[in-house]
Amino acid sequence: MAKVFKQGKSQEEINQNDMQVSAIVSQTIKKIEDEGDSAVRELSRKFDNWSPENFRLSNQQIIEIVNSVPKQTIEDIKFAQNNVKRFAEEQRKSMLDIEVETLPGVILGHKNIPVGSVGCYIPGGRYPMVASAHMSVLTAKVAGVNRVIACTPPIGGEIPSATVAAMHLAGADEIYILGGIQAMAAMAVGTETIEPVDMLVGPGNAYVAEAKRQLYGRVGIDLFAGPTETLVVADETADAEMIATDILGQGEHGPTSPGALITTSEKLAQETVKEIERQLEKLPTADVARVSWEDYGKIIIVENEQEALIEADKLAFEHVEILTENPDYFLENMNNYGCLFLGPETNVAYGDKVIGTNHTLPTKGAARYTGGLWVGKFLKTCTYQKVTEEASAHIGEYAARLCQLENFSGHAEQALLRVRRYGKVTAK
Repeated sequence: MAKVFKQGKSQEEINQNDMQVSAIVSQTIKKIEDEGDSAVRELSRKFDNWSPENFRLSNQQIIEIVNSVPKQTIEDIKFAQNNVKRFAEEQRKSMLDIEVETLPGVILGHKNIPVGSVGCYIPGGRYPMVASAHMSVLTAKVAGVNRVIACTPPIGGEIPSATVAAMHLAGADEIYILGGIQAMAAMAVGTETIEPVDMLVGPGNAYVAEAKRQLYGRVGIDLFAGPTETLVVADETADAEMIATDILGQGEHGPTSPGALITTSEKLAQETVKEIERQLEKLPTADVARVSWEDYGKIIIVENEQEALIEADKLAFEHVEILTENPDYFLENMNNYGCLFLGPETNVAYGDKVIGTNHTLPTKGAARYTGGLWVGKFLKTCTYQKVTEEASAHIGEYAARLCQLENFSGHAEQALLRVRRYGKVTAK
């Protein structure tokens, strides 16, 4: 029987904060809808102290910025992007157009068509997430998206050079130094100087995530991304140092980032708590990681790996590290997760930054019904049909009866017209 060894904030406390964020986002989107560029400029000046003549970088500016980035940084970005690109290309190859004759004369098929335009948000702030450029811009380009624009906020009143370099190398068609709700709304709604997009993707803080949620429907999105989540599933073969390191390493994302441990060993649970406290004494980002652990950390002790599997699927966390004797048991049986990290040799940081799998993943239980960002998110699988005259007359008889069964006389007439017209041709 599973038992909670440690528990963070209540769901009621979490929901109250979400409501406050939602109200602010709603007001801001309305302001940009009404006032366009002037509202974007006002908000950028207020929140980022940033009000350039043009938020969009020119080609000359981009070249100068990229040339200012250290050679090693450029090489590191290219290494990561090559990994992301290679995996994305293989994923794209797996998505095939099909055409099949289901009945004599009835041809059905589907095509995978790229979305026309995509807006990618690349977070800045304390942790400028350069890797998000690879994960969003590059993946969209591999999918075949024609126009990919990217927004990232200034940092301390300065352009984040490495992030711009990553956006450019990933293939962004337009780059804007613009952050927060104003960036998301400008890309989705459009302004006098920013043409709206068909889809928004990328992670961000609570305000960016809520903006994406409220704009969904007007544009498509990749998924609803909340604070990053990390779950470690461990047995007695794991060690507390690695578990603590990996949980705190993700906890530094923000004070609301949940970290959890499910383990078959109460001894390991106790050791992990002590090790986390020890590491927090020296971790440079302990001011954030400590809050995330104290408010959102959780430890669950279970009887065996079967019970661990049940509890892990209930949590449906974004990142799930498996530190057990037989990690493949979870690969074969676990259903609800954003990405699995199997064995002590890998970790969430590899997935976040460099290895090639995408780091934009479902949170807040969304792993129950969706996976993360990948080339397939940028493709519309659209069906079509072609029918011969003889087949149309044959199908039409069935269609007419089924339409009449539902009292759709107009629908039935569409079918009967073909029966009358093509049935005669067939009879000849």
